[in-house]
Amino acid sequence: MLPTTGKGSAGELARQCVDNGATAIYAMGGDGTVNEIVNGMAGSKTALGVLPGGTANCLAVELGIGTDLLKAAHRAHTWAPQRIALGLCTPELGASRYFVAMAGAGFDAQIVRDVDSKIKRKLGKVAYWIAGFGASLRVLPELHVKTVNGEAKVSFALASRVRNYGGDLEIAKTIRLQQPQFETVLFEGRYAVRYMKYLAGVLVNQHRGMSGVHVQLVDSLDLRADNGSPIYIQLDGEEFGQLPARLEIAHDALSILMPPTS
Repeated sequence: MLPTTGKGSAGELARQCVDNGATAIYAMGGDGTVNEIVNGMAGSKTALGVLPGGTANCLAVELGIGTDLLKAAHRAHTWAPQRIALGLCTPELGASRYFVAMAGAGFDAQIVRDVDSKIKRKLGKVAYWIAGFGASLRVLPELHVKTVNGEAKVSFALASRVRNYGGDLEIAKTIRLQQPQFETVLFEGRYAVRYMKYLAGVLVNQHRGMSGVHVQLVDSLDLRADNGSPIYIQLDGEEFGQLPARLEIAHDALSILMPPTS
């Protein structure tokens, strides 16, 4: 077992394991920890096994591993490697970074940025709900999203590689990790209170087709701020810089250990 020593250390530990010839790396932590590890092993033949932990673990839920660490560990010997694509975010300023589950720009990335780290440590995912409701009266900056299908102006753009969002909701409904694409879900509206309606639609699985919501499958998308206001990006639930940025699929980028039922 190799414990992390702080933010960013998991990626370096993963690189060392790959360089030393590891055939598999098991990550026990939340989505942020998994993201760091993936960025330390992307492109290698080393397989990633995901053990649930941290504030949330979208990947463990997506794979059907669940949230019980002991049960997952006992079943890990039945998992088999499968090659998948990753998302790659390239900002105009700064280095590119891979992501496994999702990238979000606009409203949700601002919530990630606003979450109080002390409350997060005490309350876990509840901290995100607190930050979200705290933002419900804001006027939101807008961004332009350009895909092969055209261009849209929205306040929240989600490019997802998984169906579940935060481990509790399903916003992208049709995508699978085995598909080398993003399911993009775009939400219009300058006023954050509109997201109460969107949330209700998500909860009853009626958001697809709602006025102001656009869903499509794409290989890449370009994001830029509408009027120069800073708009942030989150990758796998962790803050990652500002727009403009490009999101694209990195094919055949990771071997992941999947349960037989995935």
